[in-house]
Amino acid sequence: MSYALKVARALNAQRSTLNTPRSTQQARICMICKTSLDEANTSFAQGGVASVTNLELDNFDKHIEDTMIAGDYISDRAAVEQVVRNAPEQIRELVNWGVNFDRKENGDFDLHREGGHSEFRILHHADDTGAEIQRGLMEAVRNCPDIDVKENHFAVEIITQHHLGVRVTRRSPNIRCYGAYVLNNQPSTLSPQPIDTYLAKVTVLCTGGCGAVYLTTSNPVIATGDGIAMAYRAKATVADMEFVQFHPTVLHNPNETHPAYLITEAMRGYGGILRLPNGESFMEKYDKRLSLAPRDIVARAIDKEMKIHGIDHVCLDVTHKPAEETRKHFPNIYQKCLSMGIDITCDYIPVRPAAHYMCGGIKVDLNGQSSIERLYAIGECSCTGLHGGNRLASNSLIEAVVYAEAAARHSVEHVELYDWNDRVPEWNDEGTMTNEEKVLITQSVREVNQIMSNYVGIVRSDLRLHRAWDRLDMLYEETERLFKRVKASKDICELRNMINVGYLITRWALERKECRGLHFTTDYPLHAYDKKEPEPVNNSGNL
Repeated sequence: MSYALKVARALNAQRSTLNTPRSTQQARICMICKTSLDEANTSFAQGGVASVTNLELDNFDKHIEDTMIAGDYISDRAAVEQVVRNAPEQIRELVNWGVNFDRKENGDFDLHREGGHSEFRILHHADDTGAEIQRGLMEAVRNCPDIDVKENHFAVEIITQHHLGVRVTRRSPNIRCYGAYVLNNQPSTLSPQPIDTYLAKVTVLCTGGCGAVYLTTSNPVIATGDGIAMAYRAKATVADMEFVQFHPTVLHNPNETHPAYLITEAMRGYGGILRLPNGESFMEKYDKRLSLAPRDIVARAIDKEMKIHGIDHVCLDVTHKPAEETRKHFPNIYQKCLSMGIDITCDYIPVRPAAHYMCGGIKVDLNGQSSIERLYAIGECSCTGLHGGNRLASNSLIEAVVYAEAAARHSVEHVELYDWNDRVPEWNDEGTMTNEEKVLITQSVREVNQIMSNYVGIVRSDLRLHRAWDRLDMLYEETERLFKRVKASKDICELRNMINVGYLITRWALERKECRGLHFTTDYPLHAYDKKEPEPVNNSGNL
């Protein structure tokens, strides 16, 4: 949404300069939304957004170093500096678009501190910061006449020269994107629903993460890695897929898994203490920063304690904090827990780790542009190099708006150099039939979830990773055969994407022969800083 608004603003500036009436201006922005505009990972981000705003205590160099440390020094320093140094300007723009951040009585931002941060630099809106940012952006988008929102539309494939009959491989130079094939998934009497051709001079993927490939995730059920999978099939470069961040603390509730309710890291920054159900603290055994250690350390510590004691959760304790202050800072968490009979001012909160954030994705440059010309990626589906081996808390939202600015500026500067490609054929599903065996898809989704959680989770081994590879390969073959026989639908497209992304995570995990960042393997327990980084993924095997 931020990208669309920035492009719309640039178009309006061009109109004003050229004195061009809107009615004669051809350029428009079309937003394809898988479900509704408001359903996205952003709305689930409770903690906040990181930016240096208090220059008396904080500075850019501190934020840069905190990010590099959290990323295990795999982060691209140029990307880190771009995000950190441009963050304050983007915060001001969010405020101008109507986003409200909590402030003190004197008007200064009420800053929080989260794990891995050396200073208080987290701007927030109570405990629903992402929802507040999304609310402000949605209001601006819906009021912008240059943005056409298509809800309940599902992107099936990115269009490249491949669809014009040209053989495209990962070594092909100058692969170009001409738009996307999009399934019209709006409720209607049409069955099967049509796949339309959307041509574009510039295509931007903002498709979020892939947490839904795991059994339990803080992500919504729609987070099936669609953008990463589509870009990979189109032969784009992907990177750092082994680095899946598991949030240490989601609310333990077996009835809620997609999404599991997030207990923000800000609650540990507030003073929350991790304990076993019997009240015993345990983080002192793992890190001198205790409950404020980076997420990968905390998630592994909880995972180990759960296995040692044979329990399905640990607890987060804020009962020692003033009750009124707790209710004020975390009103939504308080009410959610209360609905389960848990009063967090006097009861422990049952928590456990869950798949949360993909640090890797579609490899992009400092302009947000992928290896495919005219194709950009922003947000969680992209790999900017900012996060490296592990995302520093609250860096993701600011990364998205900073790269939205860079991508908008770059695409607007170049869009007039591109032509429409009117030779793209319509989607061809001749000879296919409506799928009447939905059980084949639902069962395969369950298998993907189990494979990824059991074999490619918080702690890994080569034996488990190879087993995941073999199982995913079998599912891939079965699903591709089914995809060629039936009409395209949202559920089978999501399954294809989940298998592709599961394969990429597994493949990259197998290639990293060391423990580094979020990737922890029992076969290679030590860092290996002198080893060569894995090469970009190429086509190998059936996937």
